[in-house]
Amino acid sequence: MNILSENGDDYSASDVCRLIVPAEAAGRRLDQALAALLPQHSRNRLQSWIKAGRVRVDGVARDEPKWKVLGGECLLVEAVEDERSGEQAPEDIPLQVIYEDGCLLVIDKPAGLVVHPGSGNWSGTLLNALLHHAPQLSAVPRAGIVHRLDKETSGLLVVAKTPEAQTHLVRQLQARTVKRLYLAVVMGVIECEGKVEAPIGRHPAQRTKMAVVAGGKPAVTRYRVLERLGHCTLIECALETGRTHQIRVHLASIKHPLLGDPVYGRASSNVPKFGRQALHAARLGLIHPLTGAAMSWQSPLPGDLQHLLETLRGA
Repeated sequence: MNILSENGDDYSASDVCRLIVPAEAAGRRLDQALAALLPQHSRNRLQSWIKAGRVRVDGVARDEPKWKVLGGECLLVEAVEDERSGEQAPEDIPLQVIYEDGCLLVIDKPAGLVVHPGSGNWSGTLLNALLHHAPQLSAVPRAGIVHRLDKETSGLLVVAKTPEAQTHLVRQLQARTVKRLYLAVVMGVIECEGKVEAPIGRHPAQRTKMAVVAGGKPAVTRYRVLERLGHCTLIECALETGRTHQIRVHLASIKHPLLGDPVYGRASSNVPKFGRQALHAARLGLIHPLTGAAMSWQSPLPGDLQHLLETLRGA
């Protein structure tokens, strides 16, 4: 299908584009029809444009993604970048780049670096660093970030360099073809491997925290023991879902919180103090959006976690 912008040029993310709904789309939801016509964009992004009145059907703005098309309608789509992109500035912050090509960036994030600007952290973030490293990311929503690590979690994180790659990676995350393995030091002795399958949502009383709650989003974390270290255990965690604070919440729910976690952990005189949650994203695997090849990367434990393990072994 030929997709053109209003000025006759090839479609780009900042254009108003004109589309014709094909007859075979009759009876489908508006967001579904758009997803077929604009596969380079995620369903969430298209739904946000519809709700914002940026999609006109035969000249009438339709703000309901569920609105059914009949086929043959003329769609005018005002594609816009992330609303805050104008406020995001490049900053010369050093990045440890593990891999880079025209589609992808893989970053080994240090502990202490915030991934995305937010309340109290409007600058000095990974996003600001990415815009300096690759200025073309200003044309990609969220500078290509498709998943996050908590501020004090170290390790591997993938960034998309084009909208098409971003959509592809988001769909991989939804389909669980992105493989993420974490190393964690937890309090207490874990005897064997296991799985935590418990829904996660906002804590009912403390809204800045997450918790295992009825009605939360489904979440699954698998873990296996790598080494027992006195009153602690080194484990490997594999995520089947990607909820906020998932590993931290799940491990705390089985009475084995991360060592050093100030939110979900607990104090103990039996273990050494550690200045952050002892969690590291050690391995990352995915399907390359352009070539279809399976790719994977590993990150060694950072110095503070290596020192922690040596201390625990010595004790």
